[in-house]
Amino acid sequence: MTPQSEDEVWRQIVASFNDTAERDSADQPWPDSENVPPEPTRRVVKPSEEPEPDEDSAEEEQEGEEGHFEPPPPPPLPKLDLPTKLAWVALFGGPAYLLVAAMASWHMEGWALFTAVAAFIGGFVALVVRMGDGPPNDSGWDDGAVL
Repeated sequence: MTPQSEDEVWRQIVASFNDTAERDSADQPWPDSENVPPEPTRRVVKPSEEPEPDEDSAEEEQEGEEGHFEPPPPPPLPKLDLPTKLAWVALFGGPAYLLVAAMASWHMEGWALFTAVAAFIGGFVALVVRMGDGPPNDSGWDDGAVL
């Protein structure tokens, strides 16, 4: 393409920008039978004609479910010792105090701010240090799956 013919093509594109396209049925890439109708057809769903089960058959079905599995109740949560409880209280208590004080527009002294932030950091550090990095004591020599 030469620069003049390219400029002419661009002028034609810009001139026909707002023109509407006329579609003939020959231009469609699909057959007329696949065109969507202007209003979709409505479907009617009829109730089933099956007879309702008797109460006797419902009892028989319940008796037949002998193989239904019900899991055992979960074990109780482990008891936390006092340092762990204090670490959790510090972790959530420091930011909670700052949030309540800010929402209530309380005047906070410098020592109160420092204590709240130090409680948060101290609680986090205490929980991380107490977390431990080894396997549980009762895991045995093999760390594989237990059936």
